[in-house]
Amino acid sequence: MADNTHTKIEVALAGNPNCGKTSIFNNMTGSRQHVGNYAGVTVEKKVGDAKIDGHDIEIIDLPGTYSLTARSLDELAARNVIINENPELIANVVDASNLERNLYLTAQLIELEQPLLLVLNMVDVAKEMGLKFNNKKLEELTGSTVVETIGRSNKGTEGALRGIVKVSKERKIPNVRVNYGDVLEPAIAELEAEVAKLDTGRYPHRWVAIKLLEQDTDILEKVQELDKSGAVLSKAEALRTELNKSVDMDIVFQEYRHRFAVDVFNAVLEVVPEHKDSKSDNIDKILTNRWLGIPIFLCIMWVMFYLVINVAEYPKGWLEDAFKLLTEFIGANMDDGLLKSLINDGIIGGVGAVISFIPHIVLLFVCISFLEDTGYMARAAFVIDRVMRGVGLHGKSFIPMLLGFGCNVPSIMGARILDNPRDRMITILVSPFMSCSARLPVYTLLAAAFFAPEDAPTILLGIYVLGIIVAVVTAKVLRTYVFKGAAEPFVMEMPPYHMPTLRSVGIHMWERSVMYLKKAGTFILAASILIWFLTSFPQDVEYSQDYDAAKAEVTAMHEQTAATILDEAQLANDEDKDKVAAIYDQMLALDEEHKDDPPAEEEEVTVEEVTQDGAETIEEETVEEPAYFEELKADELYPVAWTLYVNHKVEEGEIKELDLQQGKEKIEQSYAAELGRFIQPIMEPLGFNWRVNIAVIAAVAAKEVMVSTLGTIYAIEASDADSKSLEEFLSTDPDFTPAIGLGLMVFALLYLPCLATMAVLKRETDSWKWFGAVFAYTSILAWVGAYLAVHIGRALGLG
Repeated sequence: MADNTHTKIEVALAGNPNCGKTSIFNNMTGSRQHVGNYAGVTVEKKVGDAKIDGHDIEIIDLPGTYSLTARSLDELAARNVIINENPELIANVVDASNLERNLYLTAQLIELEQPLLLVLNMVDVAKEMGLKFNNKKLEELTGSTVVETIGRSNKGTEGALRGIVKVSKERKIPNVRVNYGDVLEPAIAELEAEVAKLDTGRYPHRWVAIKLLEQDTDILEKVQELDKSGAVLSKAEALRTELNKSVDMDIVFQEYRHRFAVDVFNAVLEVVPEHKDSKSDNIDKILTNRWLGIPIFLCIMWVMFYLVINVAEYPKGWLEDAFKLLTEFIGANMDDGLLKSLINDGIIGGVGAVISFIPHIVLLFVCISFLEDTGYMARAAFVIDRVMRGVGLHGKSFIPMLLGFGCNVPSIMGARILDNPRDRMITILVSPFMSCSARLPVYTLLAAAFFAPEDAPTILLGIYVLGIIVAVVTAKVLRTYVFKGAAEPFVMEMPPYHMPTLRSVGIHMWERSVMYLKKAGTFILAASILIWFLTSFPQDVEYSQDYDAAKAEVTAMHEQTAATILDEAQLANDEDKDKVAAIYDQMLALDEEHKDDPPAEEEEVTVEEVTQDGAETIEEETVEEPAYFEELKADELYPVAWTLYVNHKVEEGEIKELDLQQGKEKIEQSYAAELGRFIQPIMEPLGFNWRVNIAVIAAVAAKEVMVSTLGTIYAIEASDADSKSLEEFLSTDPDFTPAIGLGLMVFALLYLPCLATMAVLKRETDSWKWFGAVFAYTSILAWVGAYLAVHIGRALGLG
């Protein structure tokens, strides 16, 4: 019988950035993860579940951080989780190939007086470097339990989980202390005695005393809220003043923690490796080269976009074909009416257009995840640091900006890793110019519609680079005129290169794909239905003519023409008439069979070339003669059947033209058209028509909605028989040219980010002033950028 009394073991997973913590977390929890925010702070956290030997474990993945001071929201959130949420233990993931640097964080975790498991990760890389450690000695000097793992190949995961269970049962607090020397230790002990008189909750007394001497702003605020805290704060200030006479209080604590890390490292190191360049060092000589770094970065980005466009085009085509079949099925099995229009034009035309781009999104995230896991993204930040320094920022600001290629929301939230408030604000304000994955469907749609396939990757790279340039220029303006101050130096660890695991990349891809589909199934669905309503109503439209009567007239005229063709052909008997009818039916059947074939250049044949007496009965038309009619030509009656076929095609074309005219007249009188025309005076210099105006307005909610809006509008405007893709609709629209397509791409890049991004921007800046400033600045910048793009495009002959 199962024991129902046991509870989950709660673990806080802590570690430096690039120590392999994410791989360890993914290995332990698999798909049993969910993402949220820490209470009261806009810092994302992951929580996952694991099970080992009948024990349930809940793992809280803390933000990657080098320190636990109160300088950034990341560091604050990490230490508050450890203390306030009271996990049973801390699992500290350390990079064995860079152990000395990682032990600095370990020193701070020891001071929190919580049971500690030290997860020695990347031991394979350390072994390649010639490093060998005495794990028993490491346990003694850190007061922890040590386990070894290789996160990227999922080795040691079970041992780490069993280590969690072991530490949880023992509940052993580390029996070691960071020694702060003869000058500081007496002061710490004196202040600790005063702190002990207060109710500090779960905060250890010694740790609080150290933080007060460090002037940790968060702890100062918390102590001020306690009863009878005046004496403690006065004592802390007096001690700090006295100590400042003999030591530099701004750096002395960091120096002793670093000394602790160095001493532990030297004590546990059994083999001192010969100094030689590692594989990563040799690769970095090329990838981070002063002159080659940025060109290589641009080449890597180009290859990424090439793969995203060309490889994803195949599954995208499959999805489009599936939606076409679904549309045809609904068209054949539902009566005409609003419900049929809602499903086919609103939901499938809108949401289907967005979902068809999911292969591009998936492949983009696969590429980004691959670059992150290999360690290249850290190098990209280092390479771009040379550019960022010129505008008063540094490469560390580019790390959250790189996140913007996935989504602007975590990009803005990622600015919390920056210690300097000025750098943080500038990074928040320029991050929306990074092209998020929601803009990718817009770019790929317009690039495919108006540019050759071989040019599309370059167009996409240009748009992404333009976003970076605009962000950098904006940062320079903000740093010069608004957030003045000296730039800070950039120090960053370079993780060793390694091949990412399929599991890690797969989990990352799956998370993003599910998020995208949820968005398509909820928010974008609602937006598509709204756009359908705006474009379908009012229903009582006054047409310029009676279209039903006009279509009936066309049909009657061509029936008469067909009868005339048969009369003038002077067929000898009923058998010949039946033969002509059979050939004609075969032609229509072959058309249906080959309707999805790619277009091919066929010989153009006019009516006059295949008929004699019957030629005068049909207005001269040029019709492509399909190659699949070749076998039918052997029959001597083929020319008569061909003339009937041409007559039928002319009738189809005239009916289709009437349907298009009716659809245009109907949609031109819709609520959507009225709204689009309302802002037309502003958008007319850009060449945008009311359809684009509506898409631009709708995409304020989410950039993908631009695609779904255009999909819905063109689906409603088109005839039921017209099953072209959205790309084909755009490329054949006389109001749309490649120059306007380029302008719309620039507009989508620069104008107001989505509502979710704006909400996070407001929350992170805590200012309606900056919310309004971003709204105004991006709108003006988008208009100017699109105007320049359209007119430069026209000057280059793009129409």
